[in-house]
Amino acid sequence: MGKTYVKKVMSPEQLLSEYPLPEAHKQLKAQRDEEIKKVFTGESDKFLVIIGPCSADNEDSVCDYIGRLAKVQDKVKDKILIIPRIYTNKPRTTGEGYKGIVHQPDPEKAPDLAEGLIAMRKMHLRSIAETHLFAADEMLYPENWPYLSDILSYVAIGARSVENQQHRLTASGIDIPCGMKNPTSGTYSIMLNSCIAAQGSHTFMYRGWEVKTDGNPYAHTILRGAVNKHDQSKPNYHYEDMIRLAEMYSKLNLKNPACIVDANHSNSNKCYYEQPRIVYEVLHNRNVSDEIKKLVKGVMIESYIEPGNQKIGDGVYGKSITDPCLGWDESEKLIYNIADRL
Repeated sequence: MGKTYVKKVMSPEQLLSEYPLPEAHKQLKAQRDEEIKKVFTGESDKFLVIIGPCSADNEDSVCDYIGRLAKVQDKVKDKILIIPRIYTNKPRTTGEGYKGIVHQPDPEKAPDLAEGLIAMRKMHLRSIAETHLFAADEMLYPENWPYLSDILSYVAIGARSVENQQHRLTASGIDIPCGMKNPTSGTYSIMLNSCIAAQGSHTFMYRGWEVKTDGNPYAHTILRGAVNKHDQSKPNYHYEDMIRLAEMYSKLNLKNPACIVDANHSNSNKCYYEQPRIVYEVLHNRNVSDEIKKLVKGVMIESYIEPGNQKIGDGVYGKSITDPCLGWDESEKLIYNIADRL
């Protein structure tokens, strides 16, 4: 046989029962979700800053980082809504390397998905309890969504998943904003087709059930740059890119046209230190074009306590073990500068 069944993991229902979201936090989440949704509908002119580590690899340092974000959020709450990134599944281009806390609750030990699900859930619940902020994660595996469905306020579909039918249909049954990244090729129509699919109603098979979804009116686009046939990064955060996206949106019957700009990945050519410059250009474009201001609802930034990245086992607290990130000092300054430029 090509695979071995190692051990059965608990169901989403079991995990949520053993590690429940307290009732008081459910009410806080409902309030926060409503605030975020109003940004996408245009009822609120606040700006979204989706920020945090490339991968959430350690509960203590991740919660420490989000605690710092919470203090900044209180100071910029009139202009900005901060959504912390707690990315618990890490896509790997070749399949090799650290795949996130769900796979390896301890990056230096062997994979253990049963314990990984618990570690993921406990980290989210601790972050919520300490900060009252509700996080974003990437939907790398659609079947994992029920393990997180009650605690996330934002979900993204990655560049390598956005064409996948199961991702699109699962997104159509989600009741929070869901961002569809442009594929690595950069093709806008694929990204927009994903929004059309996610906003529609569908019947399909999911986790052993025939299910019917209502459609997600908050499905939107994320510009993250592209890679050409020569493996060169091609950014798509410039004025002309946003105008082009706005024009394509205008020809479609999509609800709540919106875009988030990812300041890292192919937009920065993975030069993490370029993220502030890219964010400032996005803000400038919003300030000179009402069309872009209406379309671009926020930015996505990779940031941690220490700048750069490290190898697994190096042991630097709060430093990424996957893609390099902005450090805390630069990140704090960036958020305040965003607020000043809105």
